Amino acid sequence: MTRILVVEDEPAIRDMIGFALKQAGFQYDEAGDAEQALAAVASRPPDLVLLDWMLPGMSGADLVRRLRSEEITAGLPIIMLTARVGESDRVHGLELGADDYVTKPFSPRELIARINAVLRRSVVVTGEQPIEFDGLWLDPVGHRVRADGETLTLAPTEFRLLHFFMSHPDRVYSRGQLLDRVWGRGIFVEERTVDVHIRRLRKALAGRAYDRFIQTVRGTGYRFSTGH
Repeated sequence: MTRILVVEDEPAIRDMIGFALKQAGFQYDEAGDAEQALAAVASRPPDLVLLDWMLPGMSGADLVRRLRSEEITAGLPIIMLTARVGESDRVHGLELGADDYVTKPFSPRELIARINAVLRRSVVVTGEQPIEFDGLWLDPVGHRVRADGETLTLAPTEFRLLHFFMSHPDRVYSRGQLLDRVWGRGIFVEERTVDVHIRRLRKALAGRAYDRFIQTVRGTGYRFSTGH
């Protein structure tokens, strides 16, 4: 059964989230701050983390950065819970490494829908063969990426985005099309979110200059260009 780690310092919100998760068939653990969260991740790794932005001590934003910096948790799906409604705040959370965000106050139905959407993006694909372009190698089954033999660690959304691009090279996709194909239909995600994850993907690929594959097509969207 899928296990969710809820990192939230407000007991009433934790209880509400816990009830919604239980009703949806999830198991869950709780943490009231970043230290408890790190201990929980180490003792029983979750399948996804729900993380409040405003935590006592180490902030939720700093905890995302910490989780993304460590190899064992770099690919852990993370959804941020935030009362910050400004676009710049939401973009900042995504740039730090969150896979999605939910703005407080939120309905249990919306929360469960976003959890399911992020989990779908992190599902291991079976039966597909590795893909390689000019030294950039991706294994859909093992969820691994290598650049010139060096292993790259990608968050679930960036991995799925790269997998889609490498499976459909030299074609231009609009932001809306990428949302449908990578994020999935039936859940609202702002198109700006695509730009943020593209930036994160390019940054991950830049060390070996493979960011050149991800091209912006002005006024249209993005393309994975193999130069053919």
